[in-house]
Amino acid sequence: MHIEIDQDRCCASGQCVLTAEDVFTQRDEDGVVALVDPVPSSAAAQERAVEAAVLCPAGAISVHLRE
Repeated sequence: MHIEIDQDRCCASGQCVLTAEDVFTQRDEDGVVALVDPVPSSAAAQERAVEAAVLCPAGAISVHLRE
């Protein structure tokens, strides 16, 4: 799994951080999403990252699954 974010699309709602704080954070100056871990290794972190992408109101999170 690899996660990408589009900071230009982010509306700083913080849903991603509330859902997966081990994967996402927010910039202090404007609340825009930033990645803590673009390649989460644990199954639990991956599941939370997918949930965060689904919940993102701006569609700023892309999750790419790898085999």
